[in-house]
Amino acid sequence: SMMGAQPKFLSCGFMIEEGLSFKELEEIVKTMSNELNKIGAKIVCGDTKVVPKGSVDKIFINTSGIGEIKKDNISAHNLEIGDIVLVNGDIGRHGSIIMANRYDVETEATTDCKVLWDEVNALIEADINIKALRDATRGGISAVLNEWVKASGVGIDVNEENLPISDEVVGLCEIFGFEPMDLANEGTFIVAVDKKDSEKALEVLKKFNQNANIIGE
Repeated sequence: SMMGAQPKFLSCGFMIEEGLSFKELEEIVKTMSNELNKIGAKIVCGDTKVVPKGSVDKIFINTSGIGEIKKDNISAHNLEIGDIVLVNGDIGRHGSIIMANRYDVETEATTDCKVLWDEVNALIEADINIKALRDATRGGISAVLNEWVKASGVGIDVNEENLPISDEVVGLCEIFGFEPMDLANEGTFIVAVDKKDSEKALEVLKKFNQNANIIGE
């Protein structure tokens, strides 16, 4: 999706620790099926290995995907002075909820994990001039913005007041001493667009998440 391609086919490899309950495995596989059905993608090949207890942490899943390009020339090298940077929703939820669960901290926060193709496709169909796209996973949005700066050779000014961050994430970051911009996301992406398309792009993204916002230039 982040390369402007509609997801079509996935490979999927499982490494399962001896002793994992069938119920847990079934829940994971059913969830994968439900998410893929939302966009019509399919798992077409894969492999399963059961390894001795202690070799992996319950289950490792490795996937790779092939998509059909709907919009080409999306690259971090495309950024130019005047381009506008938007985020499709609030940030830091996935990383904070993982930490909360790991350290048994009660919270009402939930992960942002979701399929992203519908939002990207809506931008494409609205004829938005998309310069760059990236899901803000490992390293959060700060890592993405730094990669874009290095790739394109232009600086990015971020308006911190425009960063959408939930109260739950702010609270967890205060507990753990982390910065929301550095935390992993799973359903959050950053998009850079031509300035003339910025308001239109924001309008499209807000149809999916009211927390979408323009965060920089």
